[in-house]
Amino acid sequence: MKKQRRQPYRRRKRKASLYNYLVILMILVILLTFLLAAKWYFQKPDDPVSSPAGTSQIKLNNLASPNAVLVRLNSDGTGEIMAQRNAAERIYPASLTKIMTAILAIENIDDMGQRLEVPYDFFPYLYEMDASMAGFEPGETATAEALVYGIILESGAECCLALADLIAGSEEAFTGLMNDKAEELGMTDTHFSNTTGLHDTNHYTTVSDLAVLLEYALKNPEFRKIFTSSYYTVEPTNMHPDGFTMQSTLFENLGDQNIKGGRILGGKTGYTDEAGLCLASLAEVNEEEYILITAHAAGSHETEQYHINDALTTYGQLEK
Repeated sequence: MKKQRRQPYRRRKRKASLYNYLVILMILVILLTFLLAAKWYFQKPDDPVSSPAGTSQIKLNNLASPNAVLVRLNSDGTGEIMAQRNAAERIYPASLTKIMTAILAIENIDDMGQRLEVPYDFFPYLYEMDASMAGFEPGETATAEALVYGIILESGAECCLALADLIAGSEEAFTGLMNDKAEELGMTDTHFSNTTGLHDTNHYTTVSDLAVLLEYALKNPEFRKIFTSSYYTVEPTNMHPDGFTMQSTLFENLGDQNIKGGRILGGKTGYTDEAGLCLASLAEVNEEEYILITAHAAGSHETEQYHINDALTTYGQLEK
């Protein structure tokens, strides 16, 4: 009788031991899965990549901008990626679009001193879309150079459309030139639907592609001069007999801030509700030049300028 009582007890004990082993095994599997997931998260491809020898690793995962790429410009004109974050993810470029508009205008106009009229007909549309303007009035006559400055410094949509009309006859035709140029440059995940960056679901790019574009554009001396200007004074016109001065939106937001061991040389800001705060900038740190493209930071023109903060944070990591 005693043996008959002990046998069920032993079976229960063996079952309890097996159950404990299974629980421990499950805990170990869960812990291992968690550790592997954490390793993947902190070392995924779009996180900062190793910097060249002699420099510290650049961190981008603490930025307000979820999409970013930092490129060092070499003396031979090529670029070297220093760090990237979600660089291949599609974004809406907002007014960073105008980098393409400006470089194409420069390349397709023989005489930047020629004067042209800013047409009346597209102003109602731009007013309706609340597009950013450089300050030119309907029917105003200004030089092509002044209009390109208006594109980069003040993000002037009226300047984009006036130059598109001059070069290609319409914004639609000019947009075709933009897409052709993007293909030529190897911007493999970019499509332009307009010259201004006003929101369109079929108007997209990546920060990686925008870095390719800016690297190319900066090789043009005229573009570089405009991109790095803090202001430009428009000569007297039929609408502004005393002329007027345009200010760079980047330098206006930057104010007295800058980076130790260098300085931000120039840039182009951008914003729409869908694109968030965007910035393409050029900086010199430790006698070397870098470009940084950031996109989709939260905020607006009325909030703290998180894209400017991100530029200061990122370039600041390059200090020796």
